Amino acid sequence: MLFQTIQSITIAELKGKLTSSIQLIDVRTPNEYRGGHIRQAKNVPLQRITSFKGDQEKPVYVICQSGMRSKQATKELNKMGYQAINVRGGMNQWLDKTIGGK
Repeated sequence: MLFQTIQSITIAELKGKLTSSIQLIDVRTPNEYRGGHIRQAKNVPLQRITSFKGDQEKPVYVICQSGMRSKQATKELNKMGYQAINVRGGMNQWLDKTIGGK
């Protein structure tokens, strides 16, 4: 598989999914994450993505700052057997409330 197609959704589509309990991981650095993240997002920095232990029965939504790191993480998670979905545009396009801290 030279070109692996990865599933992706827009920020607007992600917002619609946040009304229920979903697996959302933020692959930015802990510092970036502390600077503001989506309430349901769990921080799993890109360099530690292979240590992610989530529910393989449910899709995993992956976000970063612009969509580049999340794309890499999505590919890695797919290889690990997850149904990973990249959030296009990342936090740069998230205009709703964020929370800071851990």
